[in-house]
Amino acid sequence: MTKEIRTLEAKDLGALREMLQVNEIANVVPIAHLGTRARHYLRSPINDFLGLFEDGQLESALLTGANLMPINIQQDQIVLLADSLRLMGRRCSSIVGPSQQVLSLWSVLEPTWGRAREVRESQPLLALGTYSKIELDNHVRYSTRMDLDALFPACVDMFTQEVGVSPVLHGSAAYRSRVSELISHRHSFIRTSGDEVIFKAEVGVVSTDVAQIQGVWVNPKFRGQGLAASAMAAVVKYVIDDIAPMATLYVNSYNKPAIATYLKTGFSQVDTFATVLF
Repeated sequence: MTKEIRTLEAKDLGALREMLQVNEIANVVPIAHLGTRARHYLRSPINDFLGLFEDGQLESALLTGANLMPINIQQDQIVLLADSLRLMGRRCSSIVGPSQQVLSLWSVLEPTWGRAREVRESQPLLALGTYSKIELDNHVRYSTRMDLDALFPACVDMFTQEVGVSPVLHGSAAYRSRVSELISHRHSFIRTSGDEVIFKAEVGVVSTDVAQIQGVWVNPKFRGQGLAASAMAAVVKYVIDDIAPMATLYVNSYNKPAIATYLKTGFSQVDTFATVLF
């Protein structure tokens, strides 16, 4: 059996798409990434996907962007892929994806890449493909341009809490542009009281059938009042009605209040992710 690791090419697109669709919920990020660059890939090598081939057949892959994401990697392929990544050098800010694949890959890479800033070994991946059965919060709505000034600090706070590094450490323009972009695409949701943001969430990644929710945040002044579940129920309805038929998200296993909120909303666990942060 001949094994080969190489950058994917246009001729590999069909095999890659077929592999990704086997688990669209877990693979929504590489699916979305592929979709945004599909035309470019017809003319050029697919430089941000590395594939492992056995006897000419694509068996597994890696998305090698800012986030390194394993796709369908089997245990006996870990060392080979890690060897290729070591030669490339670390370019990513995180490794994220199905926990067994991420943690197995990291166990081989760590001696070369050095210690991570943080390893989150267990992050339940949750999904909901129907309206929530609980009463939704009718005050939750799409964010607008008028909300940007109030929304931006909430987004910075959420990102900093979640990732452990401020997104505006080296200037705010890029991150503010990202928040504005989400508003423009109608992927940002908010509840306000006057000029104060009470709740916010975004859809960060979308494929044909899956929308991944991120950045769920409740103003600290309003926490512990049971607002989050009904607000999430409203977000899920917007997602299903307007964006994709399946809402997903992943959450740190130690965040018990958040998990309880999502389960109350109607989400159920479909997989477990892990994240290595640099």
